[in-house]
Amino acid sequence: MKQKAYQFWFATGSQDLYGEACLRDVAEHAGIITGRLNASGILPYEVVLKPVLIDNASIRSLFRQANDDENCAGVITWMHTFSPAKSWILGLQEYRKPLLHLHTQFNQEIPYDSIDMDFMNENQSAHGDREFGHMVTRMGLVRKVIAGFWDDDSVKRRIASWMRTAVGIVESSHIRVVRFADNMRNVAVTEGDKVEAQVKFGWEIDAYPVTEAADYVQDVKAGDVSALVEEYYDRYDILLEGRDPEEFKKHVAVQAQIELGFEAFLREKDYQAIVTHFGDLGSLKQLPGLAIQRLMEKGYGFGGEGDWKTAAMVRLMKLMTEGTKDAKGTSFMEDYTYNLVPGKEGILQAHMLEVCPSIAEGRADIKVNPLSMGDREDPARLVFTAKEGRGVAASLIDLGTRFRLIINTVNCKKVEKPMPKLPVATAFWTPEPNLITGAECWILAGGAHHTAFTYDLTAEQLGDWAEAMGIEAVYIDENTNVRDFKNELRWNLAAYR
Repeated sequence: MKQKAYQFWFATGSQDLYGEACLRDVAEHAGIITGRLNASGILPYEVVLKPVLIDNASIRSLFRQANDDENCAGVITWMHTFSPAKSWILGLQEYRKPLLHLHTQFNQEIPYDSIDMDFMNENQSAHGDREFGHMVTRMGLVRKVIAGFWDDDSVKRRIASWMRTAVGIVESSHIRVVRFADNMRNVAVTEGDKVEAQVKFGWEIDAYPVTEAADYVQDVKAGDVSALVEEYYDRYDILLEGRDPEEFKKHVAVQAQIELGFEAFLREKDYQAIVTHFGDLGSLKQLPGLAIQRLMEKGYGFGGEGDWKTAAMVRLMKLMTEGTKDAKGTSFMEDYTYNLVPGKEGILQAHMLEVCPSIAEGRADIKVNPLSMGDREDPARLVFTAKEGRGVAASLIDLGTRFRLIINTVNCKKVEKPMPKLPVATAFWTPEPNLITGAECWILAGGAHHTAFTYDLTAEQLGDWAEAMGIEAVYIDENTNVRDFKNELRWNLAAYR
């Protein structure tokens, strides 16, 4: 996955009431702000300074250019002086990308000894930003508002966080999911309205018979398989556990061939997320395990048993976290079983095989073990435990008339004891505010057993994405209680009906 060189345009609002000297100062101050933002090392993308906007024509032109520029992922607006908000109407009506309203001012402190009316006229962001904010609200447009002094690191970090959400909004329309086989029989939560998903999120969800993927796997050259197996053996620890080394290696080679074949299919047909199903494997010798884990690590989304919504969300979250310093990882995940011992409560997370090694604590192991599902030979898989730390688990569900994104903040921790007989990758987390309240609220909200999980995004970022997509978002975190949560669901039902 290659990070695109996105940019964010910095648009400063003013007007000509106070003369050319004032406008020169406004332009100079905007240049200083953008320069400092870019030099901070905090922002993941470049901020591009644009000319000061003082009238309807210049504002409309800038927003049109932003729409047409593929590298522009959003516009940051700031009103240095009073900027009559009616001048922004046509431009905002036509604008189609993420919008950040930075409510700041050039000077941090009131210059008590020298302040006069010239200074007041020139530096009235407290006035101009309210005028602009009123118009955006009146027009019913979604935007992010960040208030504070522009040179504070806390403000820069919030801008950086929003930039990642903005990239998720822009990139959402580029996500294409391929499904091999249909939904798991009689399972409800992994189903959904694919047409409405394309309307809301821009996702394309297409189905192919698994035989087409199997043809690509069959066409992989033996030399390429051998080279990838050697890479596996160099990168991961091999746990034979009494199996014959040559027989073990043959099982691993099957996964290498599947990885190469699937990736060739995905690249040729331009898909960024994949869904498989253990109930429909065609001529594949094994359920894709290690192969899918490796593809996820490369940036592809994945969902099991027909779950295209989670596959797309995993891809989206990997895009949003790409390039994050000291990233801890993003993965498809599934709720399996609880620990209900007082003081040690939590949920054991895993899947049959397909958990992304980006979340692994340390070096992963390769194991070959039987799998009761799929009626195929013993598949090779990566086995590890997840890192400790705070993260978010998200479930996108289809309620028939609308989508809802459920966002739960969770705390990953070590399990109390080893699980030597469990041959899959695992995580163990306690949802906030605690297991009982978190689980009750998750169920009340209709959350799925599959989640898209990441250490590297916040609930706020995912909620901002949901707002931009025009869908409901509910949060389960340290402040949640069941009574208020029920009321929130009722209010949302009225709001999104």
